[in-house]
Amino acid sequence: MSAPKVIGYLPEEWQAELAARGEPRYRATQVFRWIHKKGEFDPARMTDLPERLRETLTELGLSAPAQVADVHRSRDGTRKLVLELAAGARVECVLIPMTRQSEEDADAAAVEPDDEEAEGEGTPENAPRTRVTLCVSTQFGCAMGCVFCASGRAGLQRGLTAAEIVAQVAIARRYLEPDEDLRNLVFMGMGEPLHHYDETARSLRLLTHPEGLGMSPRRITVSTVGLVPGLKKLGEDFDGKVGLAVSLHAPDDETRDRIVPMNKRFPVAELLAALRAYPLPKRRRITIEYTLIEGVNDSDAHADRLISVLRGIPVKVNLIPMNPVAESGLHASQRARVVAFQNRVANAGYSCFVRTRRGDEVSAACGQLALAPELVKIRRGGGADA
Repeated sequence: MSAPKVIGYLPEEWQAELAARGEPRYRATQVFRWIHKKGEFDPARMTDLPERLRETLTELGLSAPAQVADVHRSRDGTRKLVLELAAGARVECVLIPMTRQSEEDADAAAVEPDDEEAEGEGTPENAPRTRVTLCVSTQFGCAMGCVFCASGRAGLQRGLTAAEIVAQVAIARRYLEPDEDLRNLVFMGMGEPLHHYDETARSLRLLTHPEGLGMSPRRITVSTVGLVPGLKKLGEDFDGKVGLAVSLHAPDDETRDRIVPMNKRFPVAELLAALRAYPLPKRRRITIEYTLIEGVNDSDAHADRLISVLRGIPVKVNLIPMNPVAESGLHASQRARVVAFQNRVANAGYSCFVRTRRGDEVSAACGQLALAPELVKIRRGGGADA
C-alpha cells in the first residue's frame, strides 16, 4: 500500500491537475471536499462526480493511505489506533475524551477557556456532547532521543507525508462515539513535528482549509522539543495562530542536556529567546511541557530556576509525571514532590497544571507511543527476522 501524494494536494493544486485533464475548476473543490471534509478516499464512493472523473482519480492513485491494524481501548474511554502505512510502517494516534479535569490540562485545549464561544455544547435535545482531543503522529519513530520517551528508542525510520498526517484525522473521526465531537488536535504523537517542517505545515493548511475540515488554527497545538528554526518559521507562516507547546523539561542546560539531547544544539537560552519572539495573539499563551522525573529535574531548585527563566513569557506550565517506559530506568516523581513543585510554580503567579494520566493501561499516554517491539530489535541489531 502506497501513500497517495494527491491526498496532500491543496485546492489550487487540484485545479491545476484536473484542468490539465479538461475538468472545470469547480471539480477541484468537489474532490477536495470529499477527501478532507467527508474523509473519503475511495473515488467510487464520490457519488456526485462523473464516472470519467472517478476513473481519473483512481488513475492518479487516490486511495486510503492507511489502514487500521489495531484498536486499543482504555477504561477511561481513550482509544489508541495503530495505523499501517506504506512499506510496513506503523504509527499510532490517540482519541482522548475530555473530562472536566482533563479540560484543565494545559495541552487539552488549544485555546483559553474564554477565548471563543463554546461549540457543540449539546444536541437539539440539549444532550451534553463529549469533547475529544486527537493526538496525531508526524514521524515513524523519532530522532530526538529524549530519555523519558518511548517513541525515539529505535530512532527515526522516516517522516510522514502531509497525506499520512491528515489521514489519521479522517480515520480517527470514524471511531468517534455518537455523542462525541472532535474539538482539538495536538501534534504530540510519535515524532518531532518541526523536524520535517514542510510536511507538517502542509498538513496544517489542509486541516484548516475552509473547503475541507475547516478546523480553527486555535484548536490545533503543535508540540516541539525546541527546534528553533522550525519554531520561528511556524510563527511566521501561521502568524502565531497555531497553538504552541514546548517540551522544556528542565530549566538549565546541565539538566536538559542529560534528558533532551537536542539541547546541545539549541540550548535553553536560545530556545527561550525564540519563545519571547514568537508572535502570540492577544490572550494566548505558550504551553511549557515539563516531565517530572524523580531525582533528575524535580527539586525545589529546579522549580525556582524554571520560575526565573520563564519570567516575561506568556506561558502556562503543564507538569507531566513521567509515564512508565520500558527499559528507561527512570521513574515519575513521587506525588508529594509533584504537588510541591506545582505549588511552588503556581505561587509564583503561573498557571500550572498536572496532566491527567489518560490511556496509560494501553500505552497511549504521553511518552508511551512507540514502534512495535520487533522493529526496535531490528534497529538495534537484535534477532528479529527482517
